[in-house]
Amino acid sequence: MSKRRKGGTGAYSTAPKARTAAQTTPARGRTRLYLAMAGCAIALIAALIVGFVVLGGFGSGPAGGLSSGQTIVQGNGGHWTNVTPDRLAQMLQGKDFTLLNVKTPYSSEIAGTDLYIPYDQLKVRATELPADKSARVLVYCRSGVQSAQAAQTLLDLGYTNVWNLDGGMNAWTASGRTLVNLNR
Repeated sequence: MSKRRKGGTGAYSTAPKARTAAQTTPARGRTRLYLAMAGCAIALIAALIVGFVVLGGFGSGPAGGLSSGQTIVQGNGGHWTNVTPDRLAQMLQGKDFTLLNVKTPYSSEIAGTDLYIPYDQLKVRATELPADKSARVLVYCRSGVQSAQAAQTLLDLGYTNVWNLDGGMNAWTASGRTLVNLNR
């Protein structure tokens, strides 16, 4: 409480000082700001958790519906599955997909490759791709950069079961496997 002079009489009042709207607004504004910041923090944490699960964190193991050696990558208009060389080697044993080398220029390839179409020619050579847009197509290049671009192009073309060799032929040979050269 504050002592104020009451009128001009010289008497003091012990009544609480009344606050004007202008004096209470900063406190209310701070409270609103803190609540907004807390809401943003909660939304950010939720987004990180969802992103971690969807993009391969907790969801990358068998419990998340993916085999070991696989992660999901979110693209524009869909997603693709990245695989390790070990996972690709397993998949090649019971091959049920189109294996596509997109490295430009051609240097070599993984044995069992079905098609060689440079990543930057996929749209113009789309008729060479499987007609069934739900067919599994696994792309690779030398390092994984061009094949990631190819994976996005396949999504753009409407393919829904796109896979990519993470690290490309470099990862394949680093895992002790060999390449073949068919001079395509």
